[in-house]
Order: sequence, then C-alpha cells, then structure tokens
Amino acid sequence: MKTARKASYARAAWREQRERSNLCIMKFMRWISLTCGRSASRILLRGIALYFLLFSPTARTASRNYLERALGRTIGWKQLYRHFFCFASTIHDRIYLTANRMEQFDIALDDHINLPEYTCRRGAILMGAHMGSFEALYALGRTRPDLKVSLVMYEENARKLNQILATINPALRHDIISLGQIDTMIRIRDRLKNGYLVGILADRTLREEPSRNICFLGSIAHFPYGPFRLAALLRCPVIFMAGLYRGGNRYSLHFDALADFSETSHEDKEQYLIAAMDNYVRFLEKYCRLAPYNWFNFHDFWKEPMD
Repeated sequence: MKTARKASYARAAWREQRERSNLCIMKFMRWISLTCGRSASRILLRGIALYFLLFSPTARTASRNYLERALGRTIGWKQLYRHFFCFASTIHDRIYLTANRMEQFDIALDDHINLPEYTCRRGAILMGAHMGSFEALYALGRTRPDLKVSLVMYEENARKLNQILATINPALRHDIISLGQIDTMIRIRDRLKNGYLVGILADRTLREEPSRNICFLGSIAHFPYGPFRLAALLRCPVIFMAGLYRGGNRYSLHFDALADFSETSHEDKEQYLIAAMDNYVRFLEKYCRLAPYNWFNFHDFWKEPMD
C-alpha cells in the first residue's frame, strides 16, 4: 500500500543534526591513514565506531528502528555496532579513494547496464541514496576515460570532512556540484550535455521540500519530489545506483534502469515522475534488504511531515 499525498513537506531532520566531528581528530586520522596505511588505521576506526555508538543516542535509536525493519527481527548491540562500523569504514575509505589509491580496493562493477553507452550520448542521472559509497564509482570513473562522473551534494552537514578531503586532492572540487546554489541546475545540465554521469542522492529532503508518502520497509516514509522533477525537466535517463560495502576492502557497484524522461511528453510527465519515484523506493528497499548495514540515515526517517 502506498500514499501519494503531494501537499506535504518532509521534516528535514538530518539537516538539524550537527556534524559530530572534531577537526583536529579528523586531521590526525587523515595523517595516520595515509602514513601508516589502511590496515593499521582501521584499528583506531573500531574505537571511533564504538564511541559514536555509545554516545549518540539519537543515531542509535534510528539505527535500531531501521535495522529491525530491514532484517525483520529484534536486533542487539552487535548489529548496531556493525551498522556504525560499516558507516565508519566507508567514510575512512574516502581518504584512500580521494587519494587515488585504487589498488587497495577490490571493486566489482555490475555491468548489465552499459554505462559508457550513456556517456557517449547525453549522459544520465545516477539516482543514489545514503547507502554504501558513491565515492567508489567516483574514484573508478577517474581511472576510466569512458566514465565521467560528477556528484551533486549538500555540503553543509559534512563541511569538516569535505575540507579534509579537499586537502588530499583539491582537483576533485571540479566534479562536485553544490545543492541549493543559483547555478546548480545549469551546471548539472552542462555536465549531462558533456556525457557525464551525474550522481544525486534522493533519500533526503532539502529544507521544506515537497515530498511524497511512499511505503518503505513496511511503513510510510517521505521522499522528495525534487530530484525526480529535475530529471524530468532535464529530459534525461535515470539509473539507480548503489555502491555497497562488502567488508574488508571489497565494494560492489550495482545499477538498475529507473526511468527515461528523454522521450516523455508534457502530458505524461507527472505519471512518469510518480512511476520513477515508486521504482526508486522499490530498488532502495531491495538493496536495504540485500545489504542492510549499508544504509546510513541516522535520524527518524519515518517521522511525520511538517504541516
């Protein structure tokens, strides 16, 4: 069962959460990670994950709520810690992916969708979620001339982390498009015209963005119209993308055809938009069940919307 109430505005609870990071500690982790290597620095990472698990009650409650839905059973501290450590691992690996140390990772690419075919034409939007690592594809794209990847993101909630990563590889700023700017849509359009795969994470609302109620993991949740309206307006193909962390140094990149607005008539646009949102939530639910510890929304995702 699903609901399509357009006149609601989702509470962007994730925007109310402050970035719980100490800049000095993050700089230390960057230094020890690049100096001592991934295996040694992951020992510290386990302590960091445990700290946030113990002293972040809101995130811990949200993690439990989500995992019990995804796993279909009551969960304990072991599963909670695994969720936090999975998140910490993907953040830690961004240091090495940003530094172009691809040889440290085993990244499997699901190639049943021919991505270079899209880059040879007009590009496509990769509709992702706060799941696993988009950076794994982003880094892979830098090693392959046939894959040009750019990322649209809201930077305010991870300003310190982005500052640290920018010092590792300043050139990567070129491929980041900041959400909420006057020229955001123009920059996305230009990247698509140049054959880029443009990544957008569509499982969070920005400000009081119009949202739609859809059944997700057994209960109604609120998903933003914005990313789908953008794709419809730009008349481009949309592909669902999930970069799943598989433990150790392993990632797997998965792609599913989501929608193609390039041939949609004005009269059918709203119908296609609704269908695209339904498909997105269906794929998101599929990968949440396939790799439940990879979804990283540590807030009350099923909270009632604002009036």
